[in-house]
This record gives sequence, structure tokens and C-alpha cells, in this order.
Amino acid sequence: MKIYLRNQSAKLPQHLALLKRMPVMAYEKTRLTEKRTEVTVAPDRKLTDLQTDFFFAYHIFPERILTHLCQWDNEGRKMQEGDTIVQQIMLPPFSPLSQKIICGVRIKQIIQESDRIGYSYETLNGHVEKGISTFTLENRPGGVSFVIHTYSSPAGILARIISPFFSVPYQSYCTRQAMHNVRNSIGQQMKV
Repeated sequence: MKIYLRNQSAKLPQHLALLKRMPVMAYEKTRLTEKRTEVTVAPDRKLTDLQTDFFFAYHIFPERILTHLCQWDNEGRKMQEGDTIVQQIMLPPFSPLSQKIICGVRIKQIIQESDRIGYSYETLNGHVEKGISTFTLENRPGGVSFVIHTYSSPAGILARIISPFFSVPYQSYCTRQAMHNVRNSIGQQMKV
């Protein structure tokens, strides 16, 4: 993790090059906090009705919260297991004066099932959290749902100390914003 005061968007390719060599952070899934959040994003629809390129381009979070560069985009191809994403996390998420936290994650699994698509990633050494997150779009009886399923905990001592007062509420805020963002992205498709 590196912290900057200036936007690092133009330098994300350099950060990505460094993070591609960074190992995944060690974790024991059974010792992490499990969270599952779900929202219906396309009522009365099926996955086959949706265009999901935005989803596999990791356009999950609003840019005021997180900007990114995916290895597959940088290399002009589709997502593959083992690919790295450099994340620029804005803290706070609403100010040009926010701190820009640079960290990375690595794609662990790509999910392509008949009723469920998505991917999971693990945090790299130096990330503020340790663990694994899975993002899926799933057919449900009432339509298509977006699901975020995580096993995570604060990575460092300072993060653990401030977690109840800052990290947990901020993570909940980011999850709600991701749910809203994906629902809006799919909603725009339905209007066309």
C-alpha cells in the first residue's frame, strides 16, 4: 500500500507493473469475517438478457470511491485467472483532496456457470484488507441478483485498531455504493 495526495491515474501502469510481481497476502479463510450482500439488479430478467462486459471490466465501484487498471485491459485482452488489478482507493470518497491509496488484488477464479457468472480476487501483500472477495451476477426466481461475498479482515495493526470505528463503516458504505452502481449500470441497459 502506498498513499498519495495526488491522483495516480496516469501512473497506474507503473503501479500495475510493480504489483504484478507482488504475492497474494497469506490468510486463513476460517479466521476471516464472512459477509454476503445481495441486491436484485434486473427484475424478471435472466443473465442471457444482459450485457456484462462492464462487470468483467471491474466497473463495480463508482470512480469517486475507486479507480483501477486491470492487467487484461492494459494488455488488450479478456480477464484471466492470475491477472492483477491495481486499485486507487479514494479516502474520503468525495473530495479532490482525498488521499489516494494504491494497492492491488489478483484474480483467483473466473466463474462461468449456467446460472452464475463472475470472479473472485485475493488481496496482495500491502493491501489494507486481507482475504478474498467474490463478485457474481446470479439468476434468481425474481430476476438477476448482484452478490458480493467476502472473507476479509484488516491487514495491519493500525487497521485492526480503527476497524470498528472506521474500516467497517467505510467498507459497508463502499458495498452499498457498489450495489447501487451495478444496479444503475444494468438499469441503463434496460432503458435501451
